[in-house]
Amino acid sequence: MKLNIDGKEVRAMAGESLLEIITKMGLRTGDFADEPLAAKIAGEVFTLNYIPLREKDVLPDRESKRRAMAASGGKIRLLRYADAQGRATYTRTAQFVLFLAIHELWRGARATMRCTLGAGLYIKVTGAENFSVERLRARVDDIVSRNIVLKFRRIPTEQAIALYTERGQTDKSRLLSYRSYPTLDVYEYGDFADYYYGEMMPSTSYLQNFDMMPTADGFVFVYPDAADPAHPSAYREMEHYYSVYSEGIAWGNLMGCRTVADLNELVESDRVRELIRVNEALHEKKFSQVADMICARGARAVMLAGPSSSGKTTSANRLATQLRVYGKKPILMSLDDYYIDRYQIAPGPDGKVDLEHINTIDTALFGQHLRALLAGERVEIPCFNFKQGKREWQGHFMQLDADSVIIVEGLHALNPVMLPAGLAPEAVFKLFVCPLLPLNLDLHNRIPTSYLRLLRRIVRDYEFRGASVSDTLSMWESVRAGEAKWIFPFQEQADVIFNSSTLYELAVLKKHIFPLLVAVEPDDEYYEEVRAIVKVLNFVHSADVDDEIPPTSLVREFIGGNSFYR
Repeated sequence: MKLNIDGKEVRAMAGESLLEIITKMGLRTGDFADEPLAAKIAGEVFTLNYIPLREKDVLPDRESKRRAMAASGGKIRLLRYADAQGRATYTRTAQFVLFLAIHELWRGARATMRCTLGAGLYIKVTGAENFSVERLRARVDDIVSRNIVLKFRRIPTEQAIALYTERGQTDKSRLLSYRSYPTLDVYEYGDFADYYYGEMMPSTSYLQNFDMMPTADGFVFVYPDAADPAHPSAYREMEHYYSVYSEGIAWGNLMGCRTVADLNELVESDRVRELIRVNEALHEKKFSQVADMICARGARAVMLAGPSSSGKTTSANRLATQLRVYGKKPILMSLDDYYIDRYQIAPGPDGKVDLEHINTIDTALFGQHLRALLAGERVEIPCFNFKQGKREWQGHFMQLDADSVIIVEGLHALNPVMLPAGLAPEAVFKLFVCPLLPLNLDLHNRIPTSYLRLLRRIVRDYEFRGASVSDTLSMWESVRAGEAKWIFPFQEQADVIFNSSTLYELAVLKKHIFPLLVAVEPDDEYYEEVRAIVKVLNFVHSADVDDEIPPTSLVREFIGGNSFYR
């Protein structure tokens, strides 16, 4: 069979794996940055252990092509650590090795995926006598040296449920009871068996250039540096971020909603309506507390930042409502109005305009206006015309009085360059808004924060901007790269990090998004990304409870019916 791998023609022999083929081609150089980790075929990600031409497919008179090979015409693109999907295969392999190592060292221990902390993955460990990161690291290194080949075994879902029930892993058996597919792909080694929703690297020896840091109740696995994969990333503690995430865990415990299985049970019993009411009350209480802190400080300006689809606009309005309770006169401002005219923005080295870059904002003009406003001066505020791609002056004047508080909302609001020099620190309150969803699929499979934001954005872009699923996905990688560079580095500087996630919204968003996702065809460029979203949503029960969600809810910013947008 003829293949085209990364633009190079090669003939695959029957029974040869992709790993054997690319090794024969000389594509394995020993440089981890250039090391193929997986392959993309016809929009889907495959392990390098995949065999393009099986021996049983070679017939006397012809070759029978496998589905992916027939769909791609033999064209294959190799994925490396620089690719988001390549890094995902690295992450899944790391999970398998880490949980295997804990299983081998501490049989009765429970390891739980928590959250991403910068370039690290935080895992909590309980029930492990004499646990130490040094022992764990030594066992991980041992597993890596064993070069265990990572191949899944497909078993009936009912068999998997029985297996995990017998082993006392009820988090897995409960989740799998909601699985609609009859089979499950399980990765095994010895008496350890686990599953992850996507492909892994070919073997454990591929797990390189990482670090491990101890925490009070577990450890952080530090990934290779995305810019320099030959070395681990520089790890920095994120105490502020983690304390807010831990608060989210406490909220989940309070509401009896820690995993997707818990959420499904609440949906089935219709107690999800109570979950909505409690979750919304917790948000309202938090906005009230933030308003209290702003007033206690005597701050005159609130700089409110957050990544895409965090609910910044609704948060600004709800905070404004709470400030009015304190007798304040909040004034909303958007950094979007300080965009530089599009024709003045120089394209980057790739010829594209990076709209996430801080240089797209007229920071000097904003600083002048903020200083003047806080000094009591009357200022004309611009308005950016997105259709025309330029700033306009429409006679919108602003002036503060003694009780006024400006709420400035925008992606770059926490960037230090936004504030003019010499401004009194107590005059500005910094608020970072981000949905830190504490809901896991099970103990070993978390739902990334970015996943929830992507769902929100897909629904919003379709409902209010006429964008297809693929349109949104085509921008997402650039959006994430911009956030990593211009937004997340400043989150720890916030006075308050507000967790804008709600535990119920996966069930609500599924009703809105699932028909859009399943309509995406296999030949779509973003089909694999869509499949990854669907894999998680397949476990979630849809909840038709929009009538229970208040018009001021953050969720309403994405599904519609938000009273602040009327």
